[in-house]
Amino acid sequence: MTSLPLVLEVLHHRSGVLALAKPAGLPTQAVPGIESVEGLIRRQLFGEAVAVDLAAGRRRHPGGFLGIPHRLDRPVSGVLLLATTPRAARQLSRQFERRQISKVYLAVVEPIAADLVADEEMFEWRDVIRKIPDEARAEIVATDIPGGREAITDGRPLAVRGGRLLLELHPRTGRTHQLRLQAAARGLPIVGDQLYGSADKVANSAASSLALHAHMISFQDPETGEPVSICCPLPESPLWADWPQVR
Repeated sequence: MTSLPLVLEVLHHRSGVLALAKPAGLPTQAVPGIESVEGLIRRQLFGEAVAVDLAAGRRRHPGGFLGIPHRLDRPVSGVLLLATTPRAARQLSRQFERRQISKVYLAVVEPIAADLVADEEMFEWRDVIRKIPDEARAEIVATDIPGGREAITDGRPLAVRGGRLLLELHPRTGRTHQLRLQAAARGLPIVGDQLYGSADKVANSAASSLALHAHMISFQDPETGEPVSICCPLPESPLWADWPQVR
């Protein structure tokens, strides 16, 4: 099981926007008793004030304000945006809703029946995805199925190593498990993602990792309106050891 950090790396903190390097295996939020990004960064930012507020029964924003307008799946690493002011939280939420925030992911996939090519050709994945009721997974469905929502991802292949393919993915929508499901549906399951067909045995524990990394995010500064792009380096993990050119 991968050990989790005691301190989270801050990539950017300005105008109420806090960008963190989220490690794989750590949920963005969790119920009391389970460690999460929210719990760690609260203690990191506000110190003993968190425990004081909780002891006094103040469970809404213990220690200080922290908004969670952005989430990453537990086994996914990469840049995560939080907000330390209500204004920044509102502004970021609005930008996400209006699809004004762009994201770039890196994924290592294990082709099942696809040719291994890295020819720089852009592709588009367009599907309808439905969250399966009472299950922690989603599925691709026909357009007339209730609950289905359009999922669109642009991407391109970057490199081939040892029977695996490195993809750059640009999701235009944010559906449940969108990249994981769309890749698997095309015979390209993400390494470690046994939920969607990976043969890799990395994903046996709750703190497992996938070869899916939120590499870059771009947004508008809530105070100045200027464009901001934050890049998160690849984690030091065996999953990424074969791809030094993208560090």
